Amino acid sequence: MTRTTVVQWDAIPLEKITEMIARKTIVAGRQTIIQSYLKRGTLVPRHVHSGDQVILVLQGTLRVVVADDDVTVRESEVLSVPAGVPHEAEALDDTFVMDIRTA
Repeated sequence: MTRTTVVQWDAIPLEKITEMIARKTIVAGRQTIIQSYLKRGTLVPRHVHSGDQVILVLQGTLRVVVADDDVTVRESEVLSVPAGVPHEAEALDDTFVMDIRTA
């Protein structure tokens, strides 16, 4: 039997991670959707995910170092980061991103 769930995005509480980062998160089975707000100058240290990650920049500009590639991702652009690949990010502007991850 399949269970279908509808969630009102605006009803999800905004979680303040640090003074520089806030986010909303939904976990559904093996997928996670995260909308993050990164203030200009935010540094996300080098890390790895066990599953694939897709990052959509909704507003602003994000500099991402994926393995040894330095990539600038701008509004309406999408970056795909394969599972197990080290990456880090810096918000070059106040930036909104939608991040979709698989487990």
